[in-house]
Amino acid sequence: MQNHHLVASDFDQTLSFNDSGHVLCELLGIGSFEDKVRGLARQNFVQQGAELSYLLRHDPEFRRVRREHLVEAGKQVRLKHDAELLPWLLQTLSDSEHRFSFYVVSASPQEVVQSALEGIVEPDHIIGTRFEYSDEGEVQSIVSCTAGYGKVAVIEQLQRELGIARGHIVYLGDGSSDVHVMLHVNRLGGLTIAVSENRFIKEVARRTVLTDDVLGMWIPVLEDVLRWGPERIEALLASRGLLIREWVKVQSDSLVIRAAG
Repeated sequence: MQNHHLVASDFDQTLSFNDSGHVLCELLGIGSFEDKVRGLARQNFVQQGAELSYLLRHDPEFRRVRREHLVEAGKQVRLKHDAELLPWLLQTLSDSEHRFSFYVVSASPQEVVQSALEGIVEPDHIIGTRFEYSDEGEVQSIVSCTAGYGKVAVIEQLQRELGIARGHIVYLGDGSSDVHVMLHVNRLGGLTIAVSENRFIKEVARRTVLTDDVLGMWIPVLEDVLRWGPERIEALLASRGLLIREWVKVQSDSLVIRAAG
C-alpha cells in the first residue's frame, strides 16, 4: 500500500518573494500596504494573514479593486526559484510506496494565487480567501477567509477527504499567521517546516529551512519522510541539472542573561 502524504503550503513569502498586498498596491498606485497592515495590527482588529481581505472589503482605497485586478496582480507576483519544477518533483517522489498530494492553503485572494501558480499547481488544489462580487465586479462580501484557524479547518477537511493518516501531514509556512495550523499538524504527529526566521514560527516548526528555492524547501520532506541521505538528494537535483552550492545545518539557542533583580 502507498503511504499517502498531504503536503500543504502557504503562498505569500513561502512560495513567493513578495506579498500579494504589495503587488496589488503597486499595480493600482495605492498607498503603503505595510502601513495599513501595521495599523490593523496595533488595533488587534484583524486576524494575522487576513489584512488584505479586510482592506479589500472596507478600505476606501481598495474599494476600486476588481476581480481582474487580482488576476493581474497574481501574474506579477515573483515566485521563488524553480517553482515551475513542483509538478516534476511530485511525480518523481510518488512511487509504489509513497504518494504526495500538494495543496496551497493561503489567506491571499484565491484569484491571485491561482493566477500566480497557473500551470504549476492545479486550480482545485489552491484554497485561498474567496469573495462574492457585485455585478460591477466590486468585492461585496467575504465568503471564506483562509487565515489562522481557517487554515486548520482546511487541513482537517483535506485530511478527511483524502483519507490521510494523522502523522502524514506536512505544512510549510513563513509567518505568525501559520502558527495555529502548525500547532495543529504538530499535535497530529506531522511535519512542520518554517521557511523564514520569524521568531514565533521557528519556535513552533519542527524544521526550519532558509532558501530562495522551492525545491530546497522540500529537503526536510526528503530527509524526515522518505529517509533520504544527502547523496540521494543531490543525485535527484543533479538529474535536473541542479547543484546544491551551499548546505549548512545549524542548531542554535538564543539567550539573554542579565543580573538578577
